[in-house]
Amino acid sequence: MPWRVGLDEAGYGPNLGPLVLASTSCHVPDDAPACIWTILEKAVCKRTKRKDGRLLIDDSKKVNQGTDGLARLEQGVLSVLNLQSTTLRHYLETVAIGQTIADLNSEHWHADLALPVEIDHSALLATTGRLIEATTTADVRFGPIHTVAIPTPRFNLLLDEWRLKSGVLATGVIALLQAALKLPGDDAVHIAVDKLGGRNYYAPLLNEAFAGGWVRVLRESAEMCQYVIEGLSRPVFIQFEPRADGSHLNVALASMAAKYLREVLMLQFNRYWEKRVPGIKPTAGYPVDAARFFAEIRTTIAADGTHERAVWRAK
Repeated sequence: MPWRVGLDEAGYGPNLGPLVLASTSCHVPDDAPACIWTILEKAVCKRTKRKDGRLLIDDSKKVNQGTDGLARLEQGVLSVLNLQSTTLRHYLETVAIGQTIADLNSEHWHADLALPVEIDHSALLATTGRLIEATTTADVRFGPIHTVAIPTPRFNLLLDEWRLKSGVLATGVIALLQAALKLPGDDAVHIAVDKLGGRNYYAPLLNEAFAGGWVRVLRESAEMCQYVIEGLSRPVFIQFEPRADGSHLNVALASMAAKYLREVLMLQFNRYWEKRVPGIKPTAGYPVDAARFFAEIRTTIAADGTHERAVWRAK
């Protein structure tokens, strides 16, 4: 029974707030079809087919729309984790890897809060139960969700080191790829990743991620990049493809997990500055509006004793 793993990110483009990357995993039967949405169709669906209360798992951009976007993200991620009532601190202890918790704890605006922040507990309980029933019937088991959050101070330090924004992203990807090797057992691991910035060559990145193995290139093109990592304790297959969140449930779920944590962290960020700059309009941190927000808090940043590099990304 192989593991299927998906990786994606949220927050690569903004000037404010963290870059968040996530991976999710499923243990599936050997003869399972490629589409996990089909295996679990009684409990999950894409946005285009959401008509009957099934759990929505799709590209986070499609899920996080309208006033109830955060609620839909939250329902999907917490249902898979089977967390009906928790706190942000416990959530991070469950999913975060690397320096994530230490980096977040160093920010003035980071504090604990109750989860869920939007979704109704009864609705969450219903979708969780339905998902458990569907996975049990299909002999599918969700593995851990792993998350790397790179807040602005850490982002800028990594940028100083790499000189390229893509290097900061690669740091998180490598951490998640290495975490996939630690999934229980010695079954094969099949990893799907949404293409990173349109690049078509990933062997150097994979050589760094799997230093103990040998990267064999199967295919490198604009449509698909496929690799086998040989010489490890278990078979590892990796593919990078554009819009992978539309064809791989685990990539879509990773997209949602990354976006969910970023949205919750931005909620904290906005609340912090709203208390210090009354009347300021919240920001999602993306270009243009981020510049507006930063200009409005700049005087307060200085008075607050916060360095601008702790708030504004250099790129």
